[in-house]
Amino acid sequence: MTTTSRPLRRPRPSWLLLVPALALLAVVLLVPLIQSLVRSFGLPGFTLDHYTSLFTDGVTMTVLGRTAATAAVVTVVAFLLGYPYAYLMTRVGPRARAVLLVIVLIPFWTSVMARNFAWIIILQRGGPVSNVLEFFGAGDVVLQGSVVGVTIAMSQVLLPFMVLPLFSSLGSIDRKLLLAARGLGSSPLVAFWKIYWPLSRGGVVSGLILVFTLSLGFYVTPALLGSPQQSLIAQLLAQRTTQLLDFAGAGALGMLVLVVTLVLVAWANRVGGTISAIGVVSTSRTSRTKEDA
Repeated sequence: MTTTSRPLRRPRPSWLLLVPALALLAVVLLVPLIQSLVRSFGLPGFTLDHYTSLFTDGVTMTVLGRTAATAAVVTVVAFLLGYPYAYLMTRVGPRARAVLLVIVLIPFWTSVMARNFAWIIILQRGGPVSNVLEFFGAGDVVLQGSVVGVTIAMSQVLLPFMVLPLFSSLGSIDRKLLLAARGLGSSPLVAFWKIYWPLSRGGVVSGLILVFTLSLGFYVTPALLGSPQQSLIAQLLAQRTTQLLDFAGAGALGMLVLVVTLVLVAWANRVGGTISAIGVVSTSRTSRTKEDA
């Protein structure tokens, strides 16, 4: 009985699965990006005046500084609120963890416009925040139209982008390492700082960079809750394109924000790799110490 051998089919390259996504990105992202880059250098000639004006124009530098400061504050607030929340998610049972996860995901299921209009009602004159501050003797404080109000709303909107990376990082940490440290006589605070914190810094860096970069280009919340006198970079970009029709200046400003974002992402990837290596070394050292004990 003879069997006929069939020719083996060569597996198709897996990168072909990326072709539809890459084609979509090329159409909706790369083409407009290249157009903005070409316009930023001036048409029909070539000039760097639009880039040099970014650093000589006092208004642009003021807006850039205000945007960076606001993004930094939003990032810090999101971290201070998100780290304990993510840690709690890793400590509770499956049912409580599912409830906490749903609470984090609810903002993704709610319209951005609805959330921002809700913040307008909360922060406006005569709103709940204004009434509470007035009750405690702070006077007639109106946060709508201020950088403080924008910061509060942006912190709430971007908080899930901090919690989810932290939860993924903290959930992968083996808690037996902390028990081993406690068994060797370490206090809870020292065990957290020497073992738990280094192993969680990868997720911390990811959450910080994600929230900070999103804050740099956030538009809806500053446009609805902010004011033209205290505008951020996204509002300035919209003003230059829709009102002033300064497409070259807007393109240069957009390229500057893009370069800053790419530098931050590259730095985060490098630091994240270094932190992962540190975590592996710390874990191996702790394991060896436990074995020696």
